[in-house]
Amino acid sequence: MSKLLIAAILFASLPAAYAQQEGTAPTQILVNVDAKSTPPPGAADLTISVNNRKEPLSAWFPLRPGGVQVALLIDDGLRMSMARELGNLRTFIQSLSPGVEILVGYMENGRVVQMQPFTTDHALAASALRIPEGVAGESASPYFCLSDFVKHWPGAQPPEPNVAPTIDGRSGAPSRQKSRFVLMISNGVDPYNGNTSVMNQDSPYVQTATLDAQRAGVAVYSIYYTDAGIRGPSASFSGQSYLAQLSEATGGVNYYEGSGNPVSMTPFLTAFQGAVARTYIATFDAPLGKDPARDMVHVKITSASKAKLRAPEDVRPGNIE
Repeated sequence: MSKLLIAAILFASLPAAYAQQEGTAPTQILVNVDAKSTPPPGAADLTISVNNRKEPLSAWFPLRPGGVQVALLIDDGLRMSMARELGNLRTFIQSLSPGVEILVGYMENGRVVQMQPFTTDHALAASALRIPEGVAGESASPYFCLSDFVKHWPGAQPPEPNVAPTIDGRSGAPSRQKSRFVLMISNGVDPYNGNTSVMNQDSPYVQTATLDAQRAGVAVYSIYYTDAGIRGPSASFSGQSYLAQLSEATGGVNYYEGSGNPVSMTPFLTAFQGAVARTYIATFDAPLGKDPARDMVHVKITSASKAKLRAPEDVRPGNIE
């Protein structure tokens, strides 16, 4: 058998995903437009770079409430003074736009438990709120919990199509899933990464949680609140530093930068609702790698109108399936 024939047989037997690695695939990211940017930028104002190479946008459209899922994840190790915020949280849930799906879950022992599943019945979801257990270290690590949650997103299934109009006005490809947001209430401290000093702010567990959220297409927002265990200025600094790293890398925001607990969460809950309402989906082509299920590309989106945009720093190519 000739070497040429052998090579042809071997190439034909390669997995389809490997054979396509030289190509590109439609990819989507969530892009938040800052509230001060009025009016929001149009597609013609935007430039997107993928691995430092400019790519044209094929679609740019705002989210619809029926295409949004919000997971409210509460650290079960928070101080029991969180009880005073339950009324504000109930008001927040019940004021969500009709059609938005909300899940309420508590972070315990490295996972999210006692979940009220995603529902558009906002009164039902609000009824699932309770006072945290208030046991030091109850979550194990909020980043373990987040990683497990986003990798096993509850009820993940083909959604009602969220059809994107393309730049030229024709119908675009439907999203592979409803747009995913996490609002995480935690002290943000990673007890598995050692002490909370300024010199120790590079946690592999925070990095893993960030990557898992980026792969799942989840924008993570957070509100800092103190834990029943680790506390004090260094814990506040460390926890908020980690929460900021996570939120910024996934296109979200960490809403509190004080040294104690916020006086009220209401301003941050209102800001989060506004952020979701001003989020768009950007669609573009991204290069496929050897492992489409795990490979990531670096993205950056900017606006000629100087609008402030927030988007994930990395995304899994071909996430429209």
